[in-house]
Order: sequence, then C-alpha cells, then structure tokens
Amino acid sequence: MLKEKVFLTQTDTTIGFVSQNADRLTEIKKRPPSKHYIKAVNSLKTLKMFTRIPDVHKKRVRRSKKTTFIMPNSYSYRLIRDRQHLLLLNRLGWAYTTSANLSGEVYDETFAREAADVVISPLHSTGEASRIYKLNNHTLKRIR
Repeated sequence: MLKEKVFLTQTDTTIGFVSQNADRLTEIKKRPPSKHYIKAVNSLKTLKMFTRIPDVHKKRVRRSKKTTFIMPNSYSYRLIRDRQHLLLLNRLGWAYTTSANLSGEVYDETFAREAADVVISPLHSTGEASRIYKLNNHTLKRIR
C-alpha cells in the first residue's frame, strides 16, 4: 500500500524521503520523535483540509514557490509546484517530506537507497533548501 511506503525521490528542492508514515521516517533518520516533518501538499484544497491560512497571508501562500510555511497551529506545510514531485503527490494527496540523510548528517546515496522502499529515478544533485516563514495572524517571520 502506498501510504506505508517510504519513497526516495527528487523533491522540489533536494533529494528526499517522502512518505505518509512519520514513524517510519523518524526510525530511518534516527530523529527525535518530537520534531515535526514538513507536510507537502499537492493543492490549496488539500492544504485547507489541514489548516486555516490567515487572511493576510493567503496571497503569499498561493503564489509561493519552494517555500515552507509554519502555520499558527505550529505545523509546517509546503505547497508543491514542481511537476516531477507532483506526479507522486497527486497519487498520495499529501506526504511528509524530509531530506534523505541521517539527522544532522550529509547526504549519502547508498544509505538513502537502502533505507527507502521505492526509489524514483532520476535523482539529481541536491539543491538549496526551501525558505521557511512562520505565519501568525498578523505577522510574518523569516526562519531560513
């Protein structure tokens, strides 16, 4: 079943793990379970199922590219526009996404291929990380 699998794929920003199972990602990355993952969504309609976007930020979120938003509920979301990444996300609807490495380590392709259930080719070189903004009802703060 797709919901339990961990995919290694080229995301919109870097090579990463994509799955709907956060526990599997935590186990693979050896990451503290208290840290949240970015939830990648395929459309604004899907995003609205999880959270409410403050009115003053709706235009910013709608037009964003390669940008992660931490919403007032303290969960992170990224609206995906990249065609290749959308092929997988349209099948899943949404997924947790994270870099394909051990927590705090650099990318190692052999580790990533062994840890993933499904490898989706081609895998390009890693790019720059997404920008991260924390949204509140009236303010915006750049985190990265």
